[in-house]
Amino acid sequence: MSDPSPAPIRLSLLAEEASGCTRCALAEGRKQVVFGDGSPTADLMFVGEGPGAQEDEQGLPFVGRSGRLLDRLLQEEVGIDRSACYITNVVKCRPPGNRDPKPDEIVACRPYLSEQLALVDPAVIVTLGNFASKLLLDTETGITKLRGRSYGYAGRSLVPTFHPAAALRGGADVLAKLRSDLVRAKLLMSR
Repeated sequence: MSDPSPAPIRLSLLAEEASGCTRCALAEGRKQVVFGDGSPTADLMFVGEGPGAQEDEQGLPFVGRSGRLLDRLLQEEVGIDRSACYITNVVKCRPPGNRDPKPDEIVACRPYLSEQLALVDPAVIVTLGNFASKLLLDTETGITKLRGRSYGYAGRSLVPTFHPAAALRGGADVLAKLRSDLVRAKLLMSR
């Protein structure tokens, strides 16, 4: 039997459950679980890879340099504040030394992400970087080839794009492509 509570309440209960998660070894080194942030009824959802040091410290996704860039691009290209969307990651705990998440860690966190997607029920999902894009599109194709178009995903639109950290490292060309993908997401939201 499904829970009749409103989605925001169920999302809050899921976050509370995740706060004590020990499904994988990442739990041993985290300061806290970084579950998600933003509107539980958002039309636009961002899915990144995993928390970094500042996210682990503050308990919120995308609060470091990458997050500040994402916030700026949201304003400039989509015309919204981050509080109007929902932001989460594939894994909810910081991988040591910001290494890539391991397959077993991704599998352990997948139910949380699946439930977040179902509860928030966004019209458009933007995947930030390889891990989120490959996971949700169930492909081995890299982000460089995936980006630049939208895909259907469980009755929604999915727009893969570069992670903001790649734009910080990659210069003007990567930043321009990230901007273009966010405009694509905005246009899909207005349909």
